[in-house]
Amino acid sequence: MREYCGNPGRSSHALAAAAAEKIYECREAAAQFFGSDAPERVIFTMNTTMSLNLAIKGLLKTGDHVLISDLEHNAVLRPIAKLAAQGLIEYDVFPTLVHRRDHSKEEVLRATRALIRPNTRMLIAAHASNICSSVLPLEALGRLCAEHGILFVVDAAQSAGHLPIHVERMQIDALCVPGHKGLLGPQGSGLLLLSKNLTADTLMEGGSGVYSLEKSMPGEPPERYEAGTLPTPAIAGLCEGIRCVERIGLATISQKETSLNRYLQQRLQSIRGVRVYVPHLVGSVLLFNLYGIPADALGDALNKRGICVRSGYHCTALGHKTLGTPEGGAVRVSPGFWNQKSDMDALAAAVSEIARTGI
Repeated sequence: MREYCGNPGRSSHALAAAAAEKIYECREAAAQFFGSDAPERVIFTMNTTMSLNLAIKGLLKTGDHVLISDLEHNAVLRPIAKLAAQGLIEYDVFPTLVHRRDHSKEEVLRATRALIRPNTRMLIAAHASNICSSVLPLEALGRLCAEHGILFVVDAAQSAGHLPIHVERMQIDALCVPGHKGLLGPQGSGLLLLSKNLTADTLMEGGSGVYSLEKSMPGEPPERYEAGTLPTPAIAGLCEGIRCVERIGLATISQKETSLNRYLQQRLQSIRGVRVYVPHLVGSVLLFNLYGIPADALGDALNKRGICVRSGYHCTALGHKTLGTPEGGAVRVSPGFWNQKSDMDALAAAVSEIARTGI
């Protein structure tokens, strides 16, 4: 905040120039990290939700048909449902089949292909679910979309910084990314990576630092989509977060999180009354319930023991319906790179105590 406190693009003084340089450095870092050679198409947003809304509302037109997965977050479902309720678009939900241990990528693709219509314009997929360790086959879905001339929008809220993503190879048209999760940046930072030759309508209008005499927003990214003052401190932090993830390595991060998840799952499944959902999927997210205790009550009991988890529906009604959780949802645990086995032991011990003695 001391070094980059100028308003980028709004003046020629040193503070503004330093801020503009840092912001472009972050664009370059993000573009390289996600396999794009167009840093100017890295758009800064507040979070994944804003990125998704910009992609959805900026790219869809009246009469379009959209496909979304049965694990989508409300950041996808709600804007899509609103447009459908207004009679502007139609949508269908394609199955991920994650509830089946023997499901295959080919089955998911067949089920998705069967829902494509002549007016299908967009497919939106959560790369990784926010309530279980499901990972959708982005490369295969990208090929399917390219074959049918469908825009491919990816919600990478749970996968960016955890799993490899390459927008060119996976043929992603709009990649929506949070800064504050796997990329280790501050809250209030997010990204939208738009593919080349793709122009979306604006979600907001205002000052951009360029073409100030014009009544409309600039025609080219990134200024077209970045109305108002950017959160330079958050962007600087995001830039360092990306560098940190690069130094550690995605493979190392994923291996550590998966190992902790597997260990925790074994511990929890040894406790009478615990149900782990889709236990055949092992990654960085684990969802469970304890028989006879509502999810919110269990989450509160764990909090009193110094353990922070999230309980309820996790803003994903579609996902909880797909996994078949009861009324009140379930408890989510998300082991991170800096967690240790001792943390998993503490959680399992707390759940075991609650199972024996009650809340």
